[in-house]
Amino acid sequence: MKTQRIFLIVLDSVGAGALPDAAAYGDEGANTLGHIVQQAAPRLPNLYAMGLGRIPGVGGPAQAVSGAYGRAAERSAGKDTTTGHWEIAGLRLTRPFPTYPHGFPPEVIDAFEKAIGRQTLGNVPASGTAILDELGEEHMRTGRPIVYTSADSVFQIACHEQIVPVETLYGMCRAARALLQGEHAVGRVIARPFVGEGRGRFQRTGRRRDFSLPPIGPTLLNALFDAGLFTMGIGKIEDIFCMSGLKESDHAAGNPACVASLLKAMERDFCGLVFVNLVDFDSVYGHRRDVDGYARALEAFDQSLPDIQSRMRPGDWLILTADHGCDPTYTGTDHTREYVPILAWRPSMSAPIDLGTRETYADIAATVAELLGLQQRFGAASFANLLEQ
Repeated sequence: MKTQRIFLIVLDSVGAGALPDAAAYGDEGANTLGHIVQQAAPRLPNLYAMGLGRIPGVGGPAQAVSGAYGRAAERSAGKDTTTGHWEIAGLRLTRPFPTYPHGFPPEVIDAFEKAIGRQTLGNVPASGTAILDELGEEHMRTGRPIVYTSADSVFQIACHEQIVPVETLYGMCRAARALLQGEHAVGRVIARPFVGEGRGRFQRTGRRRDFSLPPIGPTLLNALFDAGLFTMGIGKIEDIFCMSGLKESDHAAGNPACVASLLKAMERDFCGLVFVNLVDFDSVYGHRRDVDGYARALEAFDQSLPDIQSRMRPGDWLILTADHGCDPTYTGTDHTREYVPILAWRPSMSAPIDLGTRETYADIAATVAELLGLQQRFGAASFANLLEQ
């Protein structure tokens, strides 16, 4: 059966157990899915029916499976959004993006302040919610943007929407992106607009934007686009890939909006790929170490699966994966170096297929390319032959 449409959904941060080199990243013993299942026992009947519980280390109830399941290791150095998504799309990094555990050096901050014409606050690694409580009121008094980072390669700028207009904040991010090249080429500059009246009442809004480095080489999206196939990003996919290889994009904010956009896209006729990121698992629950909230978000996605599956056609494939971990039971508030799950399903499936442990996330790119009739394999191993058995 010829594949026409593929829907690739990244469950942002939904990792499936520590990688063998996790200790080198300070993440030995992390297991996002496994620990959430153990501690919160989310009801995920539709994900388990696709094979989630058969992935090593995940756990869950025994039940019949009609889907393909496995996990993939990250070959690239790092554990961040950009690195993970690029590898899923066939582009692997040999060295990680720079990080700043002690804040950004004077040559970066001084140049940024000169470019935007105002001084900054912060310049420290911090939790995005904690730093608003710490510096939000001073920001409101002074108009100085809050600059902070994390264990990931990010330059984050937070501004209150009533103090600094969001478009002005985006302009600051573009200025930072232009400066952060070469030695200081962080993976992402992130706009973090927020609202609220004071400490304990600040809330980040859905107008976040990511200003990523352009991909350093061709990706699955470029290969599909160049072959005349349809490509669409939903959520922050357009930010991660700087629109490279995308014909269309819907920058929907939050899991419910992204799922709604996906359902709308599924009504269309096309041959190609819809690439979706569901960010709330990571940004709302993982980084805030909210185990119960993370479990409820997984349940909400699981409840949306029947609607997604009911809109699929005989030539369609649904592929679910993740880009890294963010174990809410772990120490700190940062990403964790983990395997990612792979679940694949099409309407005609009636039996389980074990995809095993893949050596790289890029196996997904190789598989999508082969299913859509392309010859590129991105130096990875396609599992299309297993899916079509």
